[in-house]
Amino acid sequence: MKTMIRLALVSLVVAFAACASTEYIMSTKDGKMLQAYGKPKLDEKTGMYTYQDEQGRTATISKDDVVQIMER
Repeated sequence: MKTMIRLALVSLVVAFAACASTEYIMSTKDGKMLQAYGKPKLDEKTGMYTYQDEQGRTATISKDDVVQIMER
């Protein structure tokens, strides 16, 4: 029984990690392609997207500079 519970917990952790590491590509008006890990979040008050970059740092970009966000 303990083995089944451990297996279920490990499966949940792996599934959560896979979802959290979804990559997105943001194309900008000036032609840059920015890679984001996890879906970028828009703050409606500031008009800024917040995302995790390739190095795992938190970065922001203006909504007005983003042309398209694509899931990879």
